[in-house]
Amino acid sequence: MVHPVDADGVFSLLWLIIALPAFGAAVLLLVGNRRSQAFGHWLGLATISGSFVLSLVMFFTLLGRDEHERQVGQHLWTWIETGGLDIGMDLLYDPLSALFLLLITGVGSLIHLYSVGYMAHDPRRPRFFAYLNLFVAAMLMLVLAENYVGLFLGWEGVGLASYLLIGFWQHKPSAAAAAKKAFVINRVGDMGMSLAIFLFIATFGSTSFTVISAQVHGASEATLTWLGVLLLIGACGKSAQVPLQSWLLDAMEGPTPVSALIHAATMVTAGVYLIVRSNFVFELAPDAQTAVVVVATVTLLWGAIIGCAKDDIKKGLAGSTMSQIGYMMLGAGLGVAGYAFAIFHLLTHGFFKANMFLGAGSVMHAMDDDVDMRHYGGLQKLLPVTFLTFAMGYLAIIGFPGFSGFWSKDKIIETALVENWVVGVCAILGAGITGFYMTRMMLMTFFTEKRWADGVHPHESPKVMTIPLIVLAALSVLGGFLLLGDWITEWLTPVVGHAAHHDPPIPALAVTAIIVVVVACGAALAWFLVGRNEVPREAPTDVSFATRAARADLYGDAINDTLVVRPGAGLTRALVAGDRAVVDGAFMGGGTVVSGVGQGVRRLQTGYVRSYALSVLGGALLLVVTLVAVNL
Repeated sequence: MVHPVDADGVFSLLWLIIALPAFGAAVLLLVGNRRSQAFGHWLGLATISGSFVLSLVMFFTLLGRDEHERQVGQHLWTWIETGGLDIGMDLLYDPLSALFLLLITGVGSLIHLYSVGYMAHDPRRPRFFAYLNLFVAAMLMLVLAENYVGLFLGWEGVGLASYLLIGFWQHKPSAAAAAKKAFVINRVGDMGMSLAIFLFIATFGSTSFTVISAQVHGASEATLTWLGVLLLIGACGKSAQVPLQSWLLDAMEGPTPVSALIHAATMVTAGVYLIVRSNFVFELAPDAQTAVVVVATVTLLWGAIIGCAKDDIKKGLAGSTMSQIGYMMLGAGLGVAGYAFAIFHLLTHGFFKANMFLGAGSVMHAMDDDVDMRHYGGLQKLLPVTFLTFAMGYLAIIGFPGFSGFWSKDKIIETALVENWVVGVCAILGAGITGFYMTRMMLMTFFTEKRWADGVHPHESPKVMTIPLIVLAALSVLGGFLLLGDWITEWLTPVVGHAAHHDPPIPALAVTAIIVVVVACGAALAWFLVGRNEVPREAPTDVSFATRAARADLYGDAINDTLVVRPGAGLTRALVAGDRAVVDGAFMGGGTVVSGVGQGVRRLQTGYVRSYALSVLGGALLLVVTLVAVNL
């Protein structure tokens, strides 16, 4: 990594990108929900929009600089200074963070605008926007930090904000439980991050990306492998990768804009960012890199299979997110050849997945907040804008030729086939499953027969909700232009290095044809099973084992319960019993002895003077007898 140049000009305002949404959150929380009813949502939107404008100006300014001047650093203050350790509150703006800033603030602004309409009747709307601002500010801190401690500050801020937003409707027990589950599981991943930071300090005496990347060649491969594995554990928690994936579908209990923010622009992309930003570690730790590939391959199939059996439209999209993040992690695990494509797919996914989550919210708005696709059907004419925009996201995610996902996901698959054909075949299979579950979702929601209940009157959402859908749909179509002239690869070269070109085992055009055919087969299977048959309003119970397993999230919770929760609870009970028997026994036993002696002695204290006089006389006689006996 090149040493960053000092921030000047517009880059001197780098801190303001974080400060604006943080300021919005602080004002709304301090002023209170009641006093900010009239302006809270507009303040939240204005602050994040201001960050987007700044991010856009800085991006074009950076674009005009020479490659060796595209790493800009800003020192704000010294945060920790003790012994030989010096950790500053430092920011780093480079090609990688520049792309993340545009995604977070751009898509985040559209989600804020959508939320103005979606949360219009919620009495706690200002509080909701305060949490949204806090979420965005934390994610911006995460991607702008110049060291792992600053990154960890944003990392934990995102975890806190997700807890507050997932459980925003805490009057629902399911929402409160989902928020707690996300918080606890992410703490497991955070332990990996914490240990990695401690190991960075012990090995390099620093947490700075610049310092560590310069010294990394002096560390042993074993140390770097441990660092890679610990960072992967942290990434699994935030990005919902196996085995720390079970919180993601429960997180759908939060308001739909939260789902879009978590799944498209912020939280789940943090793990991918961490792996790509730490490329200097993984490039020298091949075993850790292999672990990333294995976890990613399992997850992309795991999430896709789950999506096949979900009737809840938001949970179907959540399974899809798990799978698509798996593709990004796969690209990151493939090293220099895949880093740029991982980020490319992260960006296009941010467009089409935000589009589809907000589209799902628009459908729910029309269907009296019903999330069950079995109660939909025939909505394409009644919700024309929602249908057309959702369809653009659908075509992008399945990789229809020309749409954004076609360019980004295919590049990851091509790279995987070059590196390991088994992994490449698994990635192609995942693409086929994606074609199935997404086509199933489209058919059950917008086509097939009408299945909604009496009293439900589907209607299009207001413009404040449909305008963000239109913008995101356009980005879902046009996002592939980032690949023109191999632009994104060249743009990220200063951060991730230059990849040598290797031809796939079969021509790239043939790979593309195979992927398109496999996806078409998945879509055709969905039409054969769903599109041409009557969809029952209630999910059938007489189903195959595979369907039952997918409905149960492939028993992720049961596995965690068996391997972690029950043994942990048993160990806790044993420790508590040991504490009571040994520790409490030792301390309480001593107290019991003293208390018993005291109880015995207190009987001598009667309070009668004659008894005391008799005791004194008896003692004197005993003393006299003793003296006489000694002198005889």
